[in-house]
Amino acid sequence: MHDDTLTVSAVPEAHRQGRLQWPAEQLRRKALDVRRDIITLLVQSQTGHSGGPLSIADFGTALFFNELSVDPRDPGWAPRDFWHFSCGHVTPVIYSLMAERGYFPLKDLMRFRSFAGHLQGHPSRHDTPGIEVSSGSLGQGLSVCIGVALAARMDAPAGDGHAPRRVYCVMGDGEQQEGQVWEAAMFAGHSGLDNLCALVDYNRKQIDGDVEDVVGIRPLADKWRAFRWNVIDVDGHDMGAILSAFAAARAYRGHPSVILAHTSMGRGVSFMEDDYRWHGKPPKPDEGERALAELGTSFAEWSARLLAG
Repeated sequence: MHDDTLTVSAVPEAHRQGRLQWPAEQLRRKALDVRRDIITLLVQSQTGHSGGPLSIADFGTALFFNELSVDPRDPGWAPRDFWHFSCGHVTPVIYSLMAERGYFPLKDLMRFRSFAGHLQGHPSRHDTPGIEVSSGSLGQGLSVCIGVALAARMDAPAGDGHAPRRVYCVMGDGEQQEGQVWEAAMFAGHSGLDNLCALVDYNRKQIDGDVEDVVGIRPLADKWRAFRWNVIDVDGHDMGAILSAFAAARAYRGHPSVILAHTSMGRGVSFMEDDYRWHGKPPKPDEGERALAELGTSFAEWSARLLAG
């Protein structure tokens, strides 16, 4: 619940209730903060995933700071949009987005995967405020989100003047190899769940190498269209294009939308970019300093910012 002693004017802009609808330039600056958070918490913990969190940072920032209507000070706010990362292993970006948005203090990021903290290696609704559903077992998240989207439509039937709450599901491209994804996609397309938007982090890499070498998923857009989804291809690092994609998905009627965000694993750090070996390992302290230098800061500077927040 809200602390009534904290006036609306005193609430930081990034922590306010509803859709923030930040413009592209402000989102670019926040995405840089998110990348700095990711590297810093990974250096501190020396455990966790680097590549996927960095590839998601841009469209994830647009989702949290432009698109989603939420209340970080009251995560159970009834009219909130529902968001879920089916690719639960990307917790460094999930937790950074949540902390920057105001779900919990920034200093908590420095206890990632620590017994002294609440930020588990995979998201746990029992530990972290704002996590709706625990995740990490790939392929299940779209089914969860479809259930929520269907329930939201039942709660706000057509013609009553209230649009159903929107539902967002983030998945990885390697996750598209899971059969449950396609069962869920078939049901959502059949049901015309136009309040549902899926996002695929299409960075073409997974833990064992190139996605196409492990189990090919091409032509991915055609597959989703065949299941009666509105498909939006976008450069997942072009903030203006990302905002246009979200707007197109929001405006589309009659079928669910999927945004195929074409990204690069490890984006923002030259020695990590497009290298599958960074899927599931953190940078060592010296590597972290190199990465943070490329991002315009240092471990000492950025960890001080987090610990003060």
